[in-house]
Amino acid sequence: MLIRLALIILALLAAERWIPGIEVDSFYVALIVAVLLGLASITIKPLLTLLTLPIHLLTFGLSAFLINAGIFYFLSTFVQGFTVSGFVPALLGSLAVSLAGAIGAHLD
Repeated sequence: MLIRLALIILALLAAERWIPGIEVDSFYVALIVAVLLGLASITIKPLLTLLTLPIHLLTFGLSAFLINAGIFYFLSTFVQGFTVSGFVPALLGSLAVSLAGAIGAHLD
């Protein structure tokens, strides 16, 4: 679990460096965002997936990327020091974080 958290923090910091439109002020902010992303994935994401189940089925699960990007952008609205300036940076940032989380899941 700590490996996954560390990889997500590194993915956030890498996304801040390589994706224009994402800003993370410090390692501490990245830690807070990583923990909140984990909590949102446990609580909010299943509810949104259930509410959008018909679209989720029609798109063969590709709408999950939109849900992840929405959660990523949502977190930027109330975490000071974490800024996402649009939907495309949110989508790319959520893809980077999802990839890091998937890699971390295989390492655990």
